[in-house]
This record gives sequence, structure tokens and C-alpha cells, in this order.
Amino acid sequence: MSKRFIDGAEFTSMALAAAERLHANVQRVNALNVFPVPDGDTGTNMNLTLTSGVDELKKRTSPHLGRSAEVMAKGLLMGARGNSGVILSQLFRGFSKSVASFEKADAAQFALALQQGVETAYAAVVRPVEGTILTVSKEAAKAAIQSARRGGDVVAVMRDTLDAAKHALARTPDLLPVLKQVGVVDSGGQGLVFVYEGFYAVLSGEVPAATIVEPVAAAGPKTDYSVIPPESIEQARRAAEKHAPVQAHIETESIEHGYCTEFIVRLTPGGKMPGVVFEEPGFREKLEGMGDSLLVVADDDLVKIHIHAEHPGEVMTYAQQFGDLTRIKIENMREQHSHILSQDYETDVITDVDPAMAAVEPPRKPFAMIAVAAGEGLSDVFASLGVDFVLSGGQTMNPSTEDILKAIDSVPSDRVFVLPNNSNIVMAANQAKEIAEKQVIVVPTKTIQQGIAAVLAYQEGGDFERNGEAMSSAAKRVKSGQVTFAVRDTSIDGVDIKEGDHIGILDGKIVVSNDDPYETCTELLRSMLSDGEEIVSVYVGESADDAVTDRLRGFFEEQYPDVEVELLPGGQPVYAYLFSAE
Repeated sequence: MSKRFIDGAEFTSMALAAAERLHANVQRVNALNVFPVPDGDTGTNMNLTLTSGVDELKKRTSPHLGRSAEVMAKGLLMGARGNSGVILSQLFRGFSKSVASFEKADAAQFALALQQGVETAYAAVVRPVEGTILTVSKEAAKAAIQSARRGGDVVAVMRDTLDAAKHALARTPDLLPVLKQVGVVDSGGQGLVFVYEGFYAVLSGEVPAATIVEPVAAAGPKTDYSVIPPESIEQARRAAEKHAPVQAHIETESIEHGYCTEFIVRLTPGGKMPGVVFEEPGFREKLEGMGDSLLVVADDDLVKIHIHAEHPGEVMTYAQQFGDLTRIKIENMREQHSHILSQDYETDVITDVDPAMAAVEPPRKPFAMIAVAAGEGLSDVFASLGVDFVLSGGQTMNPSTEDILKAIDSVPSDRVFVLPNNSNIVMAANQAKEIAEKQVIVVPTKTIQQGIAAVLAYQEGGDFERNGEAMSSAAKRVKSGQVTFAVRDTSIDGVDIKEGDHIGILDGKIVVSNDDPYETCTELLRSMLSDGEEIVSVYVGESADDAVTDRLRGFFEEQYPDVEVELLPGGQPVYAYLFSAE
């Protein structure tokens, strides 16, 4: 089969086939996680990321390749989860930039677009590591360009791209010693190979484009823990306990701007009216006079608006002069508020609040903090330390770029600290930082323990930048221990591990594996307390054994009587115990 060009429709079919192929192999990719712990979520993250892009593409596909690629890239950008998902989104972002002006692309243009995707992805990673998805994408793009130079058509270029990706994947253990040590190839690279297999299946005719029409379902994690939506666990807990929300303490009539209005303007080049040109500062200033809770996020050709307005029609009429409106959503907040008041809460509704003092929006703060955590107890800890928004997530349920961006938008400050508390969330947090209108500092916390230390280092009234530096420094001083269980037999870092064993991890390195959870905990703790540490915090997970927890209390009293120890209910999934020592 020969093919000279790819257009927007064919690109859509390729993307759908890629998503189907990746979706079908999520568990296979997850199983390639280097650590044999129940949080291997590379496949889940890549699948959810790609699904986000495909969902957008199905809504706004175009026969124009550049337009379809741009829609796909933006969907991926907002839905990116985990490091692998962020890198995948950057590959497509570079691809879309390269073909932006093309109605269709020939083999050489397609190959160059793959190469620009690689360059964009490498630029997005602070310290690129070879032997990963980056290497697989680089070698695949190099083969694509060579194939195009030899005169190959689009099908031949994609075939050679896929072959090179497979060969590069097989070599990843030679480039990354830890992969060779445990006998696996790179999980992100394997995910990309499945994406390219989907591409080739369409171009070669193996999968007819007309048959790929159904929406792609997002696969959940391989454990029983599903992806939790981006909302404060503290708020969810209170709702579950039937405690009255903040809105129950004000009167419906005090809501000045009654309609929550969201929509997107697809900008028309040159404006829809003569002499009308979109300029973001003036646009925002005009809307500020029409309501409150305003959010304006502008891209090259799209503007996303969120506003609480009393007359949403006026807002949209004004915005429409700059382009076409889409994704319109208007909600009557007074009606929603009345529904809230009709619920049977434990606390009485206060009806005598002065409307002048009753504000729907919380007061503005100099700085705000957002932390990612899973588990009611951990969320309570962060909330008690002054964190403004606890974003549900962590192992097996990494929040997306859009989830983090929404949290940034929701907190009552223009300067925001974000604590990812997981090494696989830092890239998505940084990607959200780049999109956000607010000033954001991502404190690169890689564990819950580091996140708590960072929050404790925050100085009320201090300088924004200096606080960020102090929080980062404090996070580095904490030793982080984790206890979970093995999902397969392996040997890593000199530790022989059997499926079902309890594993002790110290700052990302497995130091003990034992079939006895108590022995695992105590051996891990001895490793953590080897330098005269004085304070230990223990966060007890949902799978922890009460008998083991009681024995740990005795262990500290007998072995480390001078160490200050605090045991707290963390409620976190996956990890029975989290230990911090400093």
C-alpha cells in the first residue's frame, strides 16, 4: 500500500487507533515498572493523557492536518498525567507546531514533525535521561528522516519509524542500568511503541479508518484505586459527614453575580468586525467590569473565559466580536445555592448574616498553597498546616495538568506554591505553572514527607521567592521511608524480592524485603535513624495492621527512647506506612 500524504482526517484515524492500541495494553505497560510495587502507573498515565487528546480531537476534527494536530496537542497538554504523559504531550505539541500550516503533509514533512516533537520533549525535561521514552522517540524520528530522504512514502516512513522505535526500546536496558538489573525495558518507551503501532495500523491498511469511531475509554489503574477527581479531600470528607458547606452560612440573595459562565472563544484572525483586534489586557479589563471570579486564559487562537456574571449574555456578546463561541456552560448559582440550603445538614443555616459581609469568594491572601495527597488523614495534616487546597492524588492516581491548573485558579491568591509530593507529578505541575496566569512556584517535593517539611518551613509574611527556596531546602533535609508489598519476584539494588514480600524503600531505594511487615518496618527505620535523627513521624495507611502499629510503638520506646515520635492516621492507599526522619 502506497500513500503520499496524511491529512487531518487520516491523522484523526491514526490517533484513535493509537489510543485503542495503548488502551488494550495498559496493564502490560504498567507491569514494566522498575520497582515491583503496586503503583506502576505509566500505562495508566499515558492512556489517560492520550484519551484526553483524542476526546478533544473527536469533538473538533478537521480535514486540515495542522488544525487537527493542534486540537490533539491541546487536549494532551491539559490532560497530561505523570512524567510519561507530560513527555507524550510534548511530543505531540512539537509535532503540531511543525505541521501547523499544512493541510496535508508528505513523508518528509511528517518525518520532520516527528523530529520537532522530539526536540520539544527534550527541551521540556530538565535533565533528560537516556534509556527512556525520550530515547525511543529520538531514534524513531531519526529513522523517519532517513527513510524520507531515501524517497520513502508516508507508509514506509511510518514502518521504519516503528521498527526503529522497537529496536530502541530493546536497547533501553543497555542505556539505563536499573532496567537491565531487573530485566525489563522502559515502560514509557513501550507505551510509545504501542502508539506508533496504532499509527502504522491505519497507514498500512491493517485497520480501516472507517472502523475507528467509538470513544476510547480511559483505563483505570491495575489496583483497586481509581483516579480521584481533583477536589479537596477535606471538602469531600465534610460533605460525606453531612456538615454544612461554607455556602450554607450565607443568604441566596447576597449572591451579586448569579451565573457561573464558562466558554471558549475561537479567535478569528483580524477579528470578526473591522478594526477589532483581540488584546488580552483590554479584553480582561472589560470583563472585570461585568462580574467577578474572572479567569482569562489565552492561547494563539483560543481564549478560555470563566466569570461570575449577572448578565452572561452581555459577556458573550462582547466576546463574540473576536471570534466564535464554543464549549458554553452557564449555571445558575442562586438555584444551586438554594439546593444546598434545602439539604439536611447537622449545623443550622445562619440567615442573619449581613449581606455586605457575606462573600461567596474567600478573602484574598498574599500567598496560597496547594498540595497533592491521597488519604483523608494526610489531607487533614496538610489542611491543619494551612494548605489552601488539597488535590486528591498520588501513587496510581496522578492528577493531570488541567487538574493542577484548576486548583491554582481556585485558590484565593495570585501567588501560589504547588507541592506535588510525588516525583511523577512534578512535570505536570511545572506544565501547569507555564500555563497559569498566576505566579507559581513548584516546590519539587517528591514524597508526602518532603511536602509536609516544606509546608512547615513556610514563613508567614516572608518573601515569595525566599519562601520557595526555604521550602525546597527543608524538603531535601527529610529522610522519606515507605513500606508496601511486592507484586512480582525480582532482584534490585542487591535486594532479593519475592512476590508478596513487604518492601522498605528509603529515599527511592529499596533497602529491605521481608515476608514479615514488622521486621520490614524496623529494618527500614534503623536505616533511616543512622545519623542521629531526633524526630520521626509515622503516617499509618489504610492497609496497615493494627498489631504491627502497636509493636512499632514499643520498638521506638525500647530502641529509640530519645527520639520524638508521632503516629498519625494517614489513610493513604498502596503504602501501609510512611516514615519521615529528621
